[in-house]
Amino acid sequence: MTASKIEWTDFTWNPLTGCTKVSPGCKNCYAERMATRLKAMGSRNYENGFHLTLHQNAVNLPLNWKTPEHIFVNSMSDLFHEDVPIEFILQVFCVMKQASWHTFQVLTKRSKHLAELASDIQWSENVWMGVSIENSNYTFRIDHLCQTNARIKFISLEPLLGPIPKLKLDGIDWVIVGGESGPGARPMHESWVVEIKNQCIPESVPFFFKQWGGINKKKSGRLLEGTTWNELPSISKNIIPTL
Repeated sequence: MTASKIEWTDFTWNPLTGCTKVSPGCKNCYAERMATRLKAMGSRNYENGFHLTLHQNAVNLPLNWKTPEHIFVNSMSDLFHEDVPIEFILQVFCVMKQASWHTFQVLTKRSKHLAELASDIQWSENVWMGVSIENSNYTFRIDHLCQTNARIKFISLEPLLGPIPKLKLDGIDWVIVGGESGPGARPMHESWVVEIKNQCIPESVPFFFKQWGGINKKKSGRLLEGTTWNELPSISKNIIPTL
């Protein structure tokens, strides 16, 4: 378990690392940059760089972490990558069910594969399932997400690369928005973010604004119209936006 700087989680857990690009949001993948750096530093888990690699020795680690935490699963990969054996995916879900004191947050861009496996997965209540969407061309991933029996279903609109005027929020428990950061970061317009926030409010869907992004994301900050939006799904303690 690694402490995370991601604003909506506490720690990360990577039973697999490495990935391949599937859509425009992957262009400037932060995980790829980090994997390259970790390989150069001699990290054992990144001997293969950003090539998909299963780490069987990491699968059971959450069972040893006794303090309840929010844990982002596979920040350095995609659990539903087409080359990951189904048995491995089911094993990861089994461990998450056993580690019932933790809350696990899983994100994928491979929503079709998620939907295909949904009926084989034991959806324990401590697993939050989400899909990443970068623009209006990929909102179909929400339909796939809604085919699962995950108790908490969420959408991560990061990096947000265009407006999404008609966001499907029926059955969605949480929306995260964030701009791209790092070298070559593509701009995110404030109007896109406000439009999404304004769709969430009347539907009572918690809204979390992660960052503006850019080369210096700390300098860009997290304020949206003068407010920090840190809302979480209703089963957790909601943090009221602060002015």
